[in-house]
Amino acid sequence: MSGKNQSRNFDFLVIGSGIAGLSYALKVAQVGSVAVITKKHKAESNTNYAQGGIAAVTSEEDSFDLHVQDTLEAGAGLCHEPTVRTIIQEGPQRIRELIELGMQFSERSAPDKPNGTEYDLGKEGGHTKRRILHAKDVTGKEIEKALLEAIAEKPNIEIFEDHYAIDLVTSAKLHMPGENRVLGVYVLDKNANRVIGFSGRVIMLATGGCGKVYLYTTNPDIASGDGVSMAWRAGCPISNMEFIQFHPTCLYHQRPNPS
Repeated sequence: MSGKNQSRNFDFLVIGSGIAGLSYALKVAQVGSVAVITKKHKAESNTNYAQGGIAAVTSEEDSFDLHVQDTLEAGAGLCHEPTVRTIIQEGPQRIRELIELGMQFSERSAPDKPNGTEYDLGKEGGHTKRRILHAKDVTGKEIEKALLEAIAEKPNIEIFEDHYAIDLVTSAKLHMPGENRVLGVYVLDKNANRVIGFSGRVIMLATGGCGKVYLYTTNPDIASGDGVSMAWRAGCPISNMEFIQFHPTCLYHQRPNPS
């Protein structure tokens, strides 16, 4: 991309600094340069607000089939079973990766275990077995911390805070011949009040959900559906995209009229 505004070139562009974006950035940094673009502070993400923990099969009393069954029943027909099964089967490996990065999940005394301890697994609604790994009540914050510390050790990963992704740049928008392709993204540097063009061979949209489009939600203000909107405007097939929504569960109670 070229133009009167400054342009930055990377192998990989990651929009969003939650667990999905940072995990992806760490993996692809092994083969190229990475820009992580986030519209607020680098730790400001859905991940940072996720307190409860991560459901994964780590106990001998549990199994993938049980976890899949619980998830499908709780989903009441709204879950895509192949996706559910893939996420659940890959869960333990993702947990091991987080631990290797320095993540410490809460443990409890277990004299019968080799190390004298075991994970303090929680059990929440919809789960028939204890399978919730947590770090006290700040699980997401600790995950974000571990990922950012690992990112800081990678010289080929650059984080751009206070940079607001505006729109994807496509070959069609630039009137280039051939099949429409995503080439980069236009980004507003809020501190400098200027738009910068970022180009990359691969663009990863990891912007979280869109809970803030609802009036009442527990989602943070950043969950405004930016990635979905940009993908739709660029002509990406939304039906083929996978979404993981930070659940907007809350109890709304209208205050009585004092009169």
